[in-house]
Order: sequence, then C-alpha cells, then structure tokens
Amino acid sequence: MLIKILLLVIFFASMVAVGIYSRRHATNVSDFVLGGRAVGPWLTAFAYGTSYFSAVVFVGYAGQFGYKYGIASTWIGIGNAVLGSLMAWVVLGRRTRVMSKHLSATTMPDYFGKRYDSNAIRIVAAAISFIFLIPYTASVYNGLSRLFGMAFDIPYTVCVIAMAALTGLYVVVGGYMATAINDFIQGIIMLFGIVAVIVSVLNGYGGFTESVRKLAEIESDVPGVYASFFGPDLPGLIGVILLTSLGTWGLPQMVHKFYAIKDEKSIKAGTIISTLFAVVVSGGCYFLGGFGRLVDESLFMVDGKPAYDAIIPGMLSKLPDILIGVVVVLVLSASMSTLSSLVLTSSSTLTLDLIKDNVVKKMDEKKQLLCMRIMLVFFVVISVLIALDPPAFIAQLMGISWGALAGAFLAPFMYGLYWKGVTKAAVWASFACGVGITVANMFLKFIESPINAGAIAMVLGLIIVPVVSFLTPKMKKEKVDDIFTCLEETVVVRRKRSLEE
Repeated sequence: MLIKILLLVIFFASMVAVGIYSRRHATNVSDFVLGGRAVGPWLTAFAYGTSYFSAVVFVGYAGQFGYKYGIASTWIGIGNAVLGSLMAWVVLGRRTRVMSKHLSATTMPDYFGKRYDSNAIRIVAAAISFIFLIPYTASVYNGLSRLFGMAFDIPYTVCVIAMAALTGLYVVVGGYMATAINDFIQGIIMLFGIVAVIVSVLNGYGGFTESVRKLAEIESDVPGVYASFFGPDLPGLIGVILLTSLGTWGLPQMVHKFYAIKDEKSIKAGTIISTLFAVVVSGGCYFLGGFGRLVDESLFMVDGKPAYDAIIPGMLSKLPDILIGVVVVLVLSASMSTLSSLVLTSSSTLTLDLIKDNVVKKMDEKKQLLCMRIMLVFFVVISVLIALDPPAFIAQLMGISWGALAGAFLAPFMYGLYWKGVTKAAVWASFACGVGITVANMFLKFIESPINAGAIAMVLGLIIVPVVSFLTPKMKKEKVDDIFTCLEETVVVRRKRSLEE
C-alpha cells in the first residue's frame, strides 16, 4: 500500500507542477486553447494518443469486447492505430491546421460557423459538443474509479471527486500547454505500463501459448472460437472497429489537436509517433482483454451475467502490489489526459461559440479567459454528478457520446476540408442524422448496441452529406473560393525539405 500511495503522490505532484509551470503559456485565448499554435510533434502526437485512450478503453472496452470476441478483439486496437491514428493524420492533419488558421477558428463549432458562413450552425454544433461530451467524461470517471476501488478499497464517490478536482486544477491553471506536457509524461507511463501488465498477466496463466490454449478450450457453439482469428461475431467486431477508429475523425477534442500543430515537420513526425503509440497502447489493451474469459467468474459475474467493467480489474487483482501500483498510474495517466482534453474542449466551446457574441456581446480577452475557466469547473461538476450515478456500462456511455458527435460532425468536417460543394442544408442533415439516430436509439432501442448505432450514424452521415449537397442550393462561390485560397498559397521551403525544382 505504501508503494502504491507513493507512486500516486509523485504522479499527482508532477501534474500540478506542470500546470503551474504552464501558466505563462495561458495568458490569452489562443495560448489557453491552442498553445499559441506552436506545439511540436512529440507533444502533439502524445496529446492525440493519450486523449484517444483512457480508462474507457482499458477497463470498459477491453473488458467487454475482449470477453465477447476473445483474442480477435486485438483487431480493434489495430483498427485504432491504422484508421483512427495513421489515416486521421494523413487525411485531416495538414488541411485542418491550414484551414483553421486561415479562418481564425479555435474550436470545431467555430470552424463550422466560418466554413459554412452560419452562426446558427456554430451555435448548434457547440450545443451538441457540450451535451454529448458529458457522458463521455462520466464514463472516464466511472472506469478509473472502479480500478481505484480494486487497488485501494477507496469509495467510488471519493475517487470521482478527487479525480475531477485534480484534473480541473491543472487545466484551469495551465490551459492547453499544461495538458500537452502532461499528456507526454502520461503517454510514456502508458507505453511502459501496458507492456509490463500484459507480460505479468499472461505469465500468471502460464505464458502466451498456454493462455491461448486455455482460451481455445472454453465451451462455445463453435469450438476454439475465442482463440480464433476473427472471433464469434465478425459483423459486430467490424462495427466496434468503425466506431472506435473512424469516430475520432469527428470528435472535437481529437480534431482540436490538429489546430495546435506547429509546422510541417510536426505533421510528419506526429503521424508516425501517434500511430506507433496506438499500436502499443490500444493493441495491448484489447489483446489483454481478449483473455478476459480466463478470469475467475466469481470476480465479475452478477446474477449469471458478466459485469464487463469488472473483468479487467478482476484480471489485475491477482498481480503483485508493485504491479497494481503501476497499473493504477497507467490508467490514471490515460484517463487524466482524456479528461483534461474533454474539459478544455467543452469549456472553450461553451465560451467562444455559445456565450461570446450571443449571450455576452462584448468580451475582451480577459473576460473570455475567466469565462472559460468558470465553464471548465461547471462542466467538471456536471460530469461528476452523472458519474456518481451512471446510467449504463462504460462502453454504452461512450458509445452514445461518440455516436452522436462523430455521426453529426465527421462528414461535414471532412468533406468541408476537401470539397467546395458542401451546402448548409447538408450540414444540418448530418447534425440531425447523428444526434437523431443516437437519441432515438437510447429510448426506442431499435439497434441493440449503441456502439453499432453510432457506427451506422457515421456511415449514413458520409452518404447523406454529398447527396443533400447535390440537391440543395450552393453557398456563394466567392465566399467558398476565398475560404479555399489558403490551400493554394505558394510557400518557399529549403532544399533539404523538398526536391521540387
């Protein structure tokens, strides 16, 4: 216990110290929200990766989908690395940085408002962001607190409140730069921690080969299916891969990382770093979760049904104290980086896109900074209240959030970076599709899994936006041409950077 507490004290102290150090980088709105658009490749790549993977993945998703699909759940981690990291950087990274700077956009709703010349779109996008980031934040608290309860026997309520207070503290003080530096530290911990945990857990089951053999012997309709290449339910597995990978392309807190990139070098290095990070962390989490059926059922079965959120904590409960301490710091790192990203995105969106110029007509830099910090605390309090009485399993909470946000935003955001023909009506149709399918399914449950509902919302959005754009009035040509001029500007680079004559 002393070792675990000591690790936590060191971790918490370093996070607060970084927040205090970063105060000088949070003196105006651009610095507080974007780090002055001067964040290098390592900080940006780790900020992207650590915001992507949290206790939701390690405790909730790895436990639930590892139990459902067996070792085939590793494909989810591979999909996250290739589609959610590599392709996201290649397709969105550079254009997002160029166009967001050209439009002076600091948030995703701000981008929508300026790209489509509509303050109404900006306001609605801000409202969708704020509302549906709350259940995601609650799911992160939920997963983290369950692990704390296993390691320290601390009441769930105390864990949630302590986590919220600490995260709010260093983000309020240091803004985006504090989150970026902390994300880097936390990312290093995650990389080493996940490898150590996988090796230790599999050794406890007799090693990798023996673990796979035991998994293959588990009774099922198809013998050995949980140790097979694609598992027992390939369509369901594909749905999870789509939501957890393609979904990042439309999440405000993920796309926000591209706004802050420093230069071209940061784009190229960040692409490689974030992809490798995802392979290790996400691939490792789902690979570990794939052995969930080997866990003693008494640790996670409730009334004959699996409590998915208890599978990974049950798997880890047999580890030595020093490794449990490592796991706690590992998941703490993953979760705090995601929490800081979520609360910063939500507070900046609420302040800059809803309150500024709509509720309060004149807001100088000082008032905007103060308002963002107040809204940050407000968002933390709301998400904590939900986390104290969560309505569903972690994966379901996250599925609702990702489904609504990515379903609404992915298509108009991506198409808007490449195609001049996207219309305002198409944006509204995408918003209605993403939010409509997710919310309707919450009550009517016409699609059994909110994960699959979210994946369907995203795919439909990618179809609806071009169809509606072809059928509805186009934006003014002069306005759109002016927006896209930034992509045609001539730049001069040194010979070492380019072979072009």
